[in-house]
Amino acid sequence: MTKAENVMQRVHQEIMEHEGISILELARTMGVQADSLRNILRPLIKQRYLYHRRGEERVSFHPEFGRVVGIDLGGSHVHFALADCRGKVLRDSNLKIRPEDGPEALIAQIVKGARAIAARSGARLRAAAMGVPSPVDAERGVVTFAYNLPGWKDIYLRRELEQKLRVPVMLENDCNLAAVGEHWQGVAKGVDNFVMIAIGTGTGSGVFVDGKLHRGRLGAAGEVYHMNLDWQRWADDFGDSGHFESVVSGIGIATQGHKVLPPGEGAAPSDLAAERDAYFVFEAFRQGNSQARAVLEKTFIMLGVAIANIIAILDPDLIVLGGGIAKGAPDFMLETTGKVVQHLYKESAPPIKLTALDDKAQTFGAISAALTLTRQAIARRLETWIPQAGEKVWF
Repeated sequence: MTKAENVMQRVHQEIMEHEGISILELARTMGVQADSLRNILRPLIKQRYLYHRRGEERVSFHPEFGRVVGIDLGGSHVHFALADCRGKVLRDSNLKIRPEDGPEALIAQIVKGARAIAARSGARLRAAAMGVPSPVDAERGVVTFAYNLPGWKDIYLRRELEQKLRVPVMLENDCNLAAVGEHWQGVAKGVDNFVMIAIGTGTGSGVFVDGKLHRGRLGAAGEVYHMNLDWQRWADDFGDSGHFESVVSGIGIATQGHKVLPPGEGAAPSDLAAERDAYFVFEAFRQGNSQARAVLEKTFIMLGVAIANIIAILDPDLIVLGGGIAKGAPDFMLETTGKVVQHLYKESAPPIKLTALDDKAQTFGAISAALTLTRQAIARRLETWIPQAGEKVWF
């Protein structure tokens, strides 16, 4: 991180925390002279990133500086959220997709959706960030293999989006962004070591170690779908999804539900997205169907065993559960997974909590990432700003 980026991050954090702050208080918090801080804030005010009313000593984010878009790509829907430079969500939208149509068609839908939500704001789009259900080469902006999306292998998605949206784009694994979202605005705020497990169409997790996102050697840290929880089946071929995700996921729950629920309980799927939708199993569970309950109990027991294994390796302070499936039967899920983990760890078990961000943790993480891109772009401008003669700066 450059000195200018460090300045931008600290200024942004303090103003975000206080929703506006006096220059004297900001200087005191940052440990600098007020005059030096004014020199640094001047170009930010001139560029309308910050707002400073003449005659006052208070600064805040300029409401019209621009907007960012956070995008969450799932196996059946794309979620878009438009936010201002404070991170406040102004509007959002959902788009149903047909993943079987392939990457080109889906990318066109994503671009159209992002443009549409940004155009309605009337303000300039500054950056975008997107979470995808795949390991990601973050340096090159490549989706390496999204097996739940047919044809999505080695897709240079960041390049495509940047060319079409004409703004900087951050590309990241969706579960990693969910963890970023929880750390920024959710139940993991202030927690430096935690694991966020997101269960949607597929299943993955984001890992925070010492306050930072841990990506691993290939960007695949947290890809829990690969877990095999039965050593006697180590040589079995579970396909791309792996043993764990074949059970603990929307696809897994829907597959089991179609097998055991009588006709009418689960309508025949009309397309790939409908085939993966586990809604009917949860609806039958809420109506007291014992077979639906058995499907979910098996799912949540296996989830509990996986959590116990994660605890054995990472010893986190917190486990966070999120994703669309966490909304289906949250109390039953917490009760069942908690029973498994408590049996294995007793009083040393870390807490297991539901996301505070509903099924939009990935979107909040994407907004946070897009705001980071915006700050970095402004910091690059700060690096080229030359003070007038006699002015002092401290970076």
